[in-house]
Amino acid sequence: MFAVLKTGGKQYKVQAGDILRVEKLAADAGEKVQFNDVLMLGGDAPVVGAPFVDGAAVQADVIEQIKGDKVINFVKRRRKHSSKRTVGHRQKLTLVKITDILSSGADKSGIKAATGSAPAGEVAPAAKKPAKKAEAKAEAPAAVAAADDLTALNGVGPAAAKKLNEAGIESFAALAALSDEQIAAIETVKVKPEWVEQAKELAKG
Repeated sequence: MFAVLKTGGKQYKVQAGDILRVEKLAADAGEKVQFNDVLMLGGDAPVVGAPFVDGAAVQADVIEQIKGDKVINFVKRRRKHSSKRTVGHRQKLTLVKITDILSSGADKSGIKAATGSAPAGEVAPAAKKPAKKAEAKAEAPAAVAAADDLTALNGVGPAAAKKLNEAGIESFAALAALSDEQIAAIETVKVKPEWVEQAKELAKG
């Protein structure tokens, strides 16, 4: 009896006793793992999955974590650049020995599923970015709700409104609450008395 399993984006035809080199699994040497993605079972009564065979699995013992052969990537640019670049890579692999092929009852075996292990630090940044965007979206409506359009005041244009905002005055209520000393202390823009009177009326609603 044989089976066709899928792991690490590749397909393997295996029998009991076969030794495979597969993409790195999250398992230590000596552990028993189970491949649940079985595409086909062969033998006297072949079964083809759609895409996987329900209840089927392939069990294996982890022999050791190894590295594949070194692959050299050499790039040379002759014209204009005259540059060379050499990069080496050794793929991380897991050596496993197939022990058993189950045609049914894989979900009740209680053996750890064979899953890949992502390099450390790849998942965390991806998870942080949406959180920051969510915080920014949550803060934005509060900021918009607290600020008033100061250009609604007579004589206040976009430039004056910007200078008032820089001075910490973003609402009609804040402008109406200014004292004479506070008005005199504002250096970025000259606050006119009529602005304060209009702001008091608009703050009342």
